[in-house]
Amino acid sequence: MASNKPQGKAFTCHRLLVTCHLQLVPYRHFIQQALFRKIMTDFYAFLALALYLLCSWLLLLRIQGNPLCTRYPVTWLLAPGFAAVLLHALALYHSLITPAGLQFGLSGAASVIGAVISLLVLLMSARRQTILLAAVVLPVTGLSILLERLFPVSHILPPGSASGLKIHVLVSIIAYSLLGLAALISIILAMQNHLLHNHRSGGVLRHLPPLQTTEKLMFDAITAGFLGLTLALASGLVFLDNLFAQHLAHKTVLSIIAWGVFAGLLTGHRLLGWRGRTAIHWTLSGFAFLMLAYFGSKLMLEVILAR
Repeated sequence: MASNKPQGKAFTCHRLLVTCHLQLVPYRHFIQQALFRKIMTDFYAFLALALYLLCSWLLLLRIQGNPLCTRYPVTWLLAPGFAAVLLHALALYHSLITPAGLQFGLSGAASVIGAVISLLVLLMSARRQTILLAAVVLPVTGLSILLERLFPVSHILPPGSASGLKIHVLVSIIAYSLLGLAALISIILAMQNHLLHNHRSGGVLRHLPPLQTTEKLMFDAITAGFLGLTLALASGLVFLDNLFAQHLAHKTVLSIIAWGVFAGLLTGHRLLGWRGRTAIHWTLSGFAFLMLAYFGSKLMLEVILAR
């Protein structure tokens, strides 16, 4: 009888393992699919990161006058950047659109905005002398990929979420990207002003568009972003239950302040001829309020309070 106890225990363990295996068989496909999805997402993401860095490196070599990079058209040097944006978009599609819903946390939002800004900068660089801006922006977008893969923050919009809410999110991303681009251009404009006032007309300035062109690009981006921000606030009022709820109040107030700053800037530019440092200060101030509204609220709710 004693000799049969180990065999009985072994049989029980075996039956338990078989039962667990049979229970897991229906989920094997989903487990394999999720694993494959993660592997492909990581592959797309890190290949995009490598191509962003490659494109930035080639553009910096061109700025430094490297013969290997100056002999080819700029569009050839921008090709790795466009490929990076495509791969970045594929990675975002696999990581953000899940069976549980739209995964749209802090790091994912930063990565999406980085991809949109990079695409806008690359398109602009293909037609204007803004390769210096591209050389700076692309590695930052690569960093957003790294943060999104290493430190994902979960915030899911369920599949049954209202279409109006999804439209609000999409319009908000576009508006933020355009105004973020305007802020970057304003920094370039500030650098141009500084160099010209100090009578340094060579060097970096040779790789930037004329001052008036840079300023026009900035106001074009501000105008488009302001329209997007207006639509985002309007869609929020229509589609969200209560924009001034406790967890949304600070985001709404800061967004309205940012809207007021950009409205004041565009009015001052049109009626009073605001340009130069005044326009730069207003642009950076408006974007600072917008950044606090968007990323500040996400950081507080998703990371610090873990809601």
